[in-house]
Amino acid sequence: MKYLVMVQGTQADYEAMRGNASADSPAWNEDELQAMFAYMGAINDDLSETGEFVDGQGLAEPAQTRHVTLGDDGKAVITDGPYSESKELLAGYWVLECESLERVTEIADRISRCPQPAGAPDYPVVIRPIMDGSGDI
Repeated sequence: MKYLVMVQGTQADYEAMRGNASADSPAWNEDELQAMFAYMGAINDDLSETGEFVDGQGLAEPAQTRHVTLGDDGKAVITDGPYSESKELLAGYWVLECESLERVTEIADRISRCPQPAGAPDYPVVIRPIMDGSGDI
């Protein structure tokens, strides 16, 4: 079964990783940033070795996001970032092929333990089964 595993973040979190603290997110230093990259790289390496890794990427900051909705007049309404610092958006994802929900939950638990500076916000790691095209999960 395939699963989408997602991590969230805000514009303030991306700014913090550049060393710019806010009320919601302390500034990261270079060692903390490298520890996070190494931790996530090790997860990706391990999942590649087990054959569970299908795809995974970090996403650009919310300031580079564009929302497209349908207006009352039937025309596209386009909103560009940046968005409010408190608005959480998808920050990265993995597509994993795992034998069970329990296994992907173990992986999500490991992801949730990624090192970060003290006081940094904690976001849930979200797991969503990917439908197989037949309407079944």
